[in-house]
Amino acid sequence: MMKQIFSLLTLALIVMMMPVMAEARVPATLQDESTATADHDEKSGSVDAQSIIFEHLGDRYGWEMPFNHHKSIPLPVIVWGSDGLHVFSSARVDHGKTYRDGNCDFRIAGKDSPYKGKIVEIIDGNEVKPVVDISVTKNVCALFITVLLCCWAVLSVARWHKTQGKKAPRRMTGAIEFVIMFIYDGVIKPTLKDKADKFAPYLLTVFFFILIMNLMGLIVVFPGGANLTGNIAVTLVLALLTFFITNIFATKHYWKEIFNPDVPWWLKYPLPIMPVIEIFGIFTKPAALTVRLFANMMGGHMIVIVLTLLIFIFAAMGPVVTGATTIVSVIFSVFMLCIDVLVSFIQAYVFTMLSTLFIALGQEEGHHEKHSPEAETPVVPSNP
Repeated sequence: MMKQIFSLLTLALIVMMMPVMAEARVPATLQDESTATADHDEKSGSVDAQSIIFEHLGDRYGWEMPFNHHKSIPLPVIVWGSDGLHVFSSARVDHGKTYRDGNCDFRIAGKDSPYKGKIVEIIDGNEVKPVVDISVTKNVCALFITVLLCCWAVLSVARWHKTQGKKAPRRMTGAIEFVIMFIYDGVIKPTLKDKADKFAPYLLTVFFFILIMNLMGLIVVFPGGANLTGNIAVTLVLALLTFFITNIFATKHYWKEIFNPDVPWWLKYPLPIMPVIEIFGIFTKPAALTVRLFANMMGGHMIVIVLTLLIFIFAAMGPVVTGATTIVSVIFSVFMLCIDVLVSFIQAYVFTMLSTLFIALGQEEGHHEKHSPEAETPVVPSNP
């Protein structure tokens, strides 16, 4: 079974041109008027770059099929409407269809609606957002799959040592253990020292969770293709977890340095200049974690899409220009996808490293000079 995980992750390199060509197609939206516009663009040969980019970065109620965005894998829609709970398949509201469940009509809001792309209830001809919408969207489903893969991969190492003792694991299990030791011995232990074991489970979980999300986003076929780390809501939640752990488990010295830092008095009284700056710094740390991961992963996906779109943009300029553009775009797209594989690991490493540093700052106990008995007792040379 672990071989299947390894094959799934390496599929990003084997079929790296599949997402490029799949994203280059004009996606079909879920509304009648949007579908008509997309069909017109396909017939006329024009490419709506904005729609393609936002389609890739956004979320939806179905999982689109590769090379055919008119078909999708349906996912469950779970909403609380005006008369109670409603559960139905997203296929019933796909492509602008209106579905009647009991006494309620549901559909996905069009591009001109303030609830664009969201499930809405039709009441007296007006679109009303449900009170509760806990539908399993594409990103939610991808999160579930990532959690399962993360648990499956990491627990395999624990299962190996439980059954095989101190015998070194091999193949995929050995590779995972190598990464665990690399992060623990190279980042967590040197930074947190004696408190490393307390925070290592969270930090290692964050690392593998982000790494698997990044790699899954490079694969176009199900269960890959969801750009989770390119969604700022996902990176914000991860950053908030680090924020809460840093401040909830922080020491008294940490909070003393926030509200009463060791600086000249005139920087604290009568205007609390330094305390305000320190308090502001508490919130800039999760903001930096959020934007850093989100921007880097989203930027990599956008570059690949833009390079691929050049093929279709220059298609109207003749076969010679199209051929040359295709060769250049494909070469650079493959290069960027290879770079994205490396960036996937680097961004997971950087997020874990920064989280470790922030947590370590909250664990400082202050600098207290310790005098040993030998240092306090002067050494008197003996008389010969």
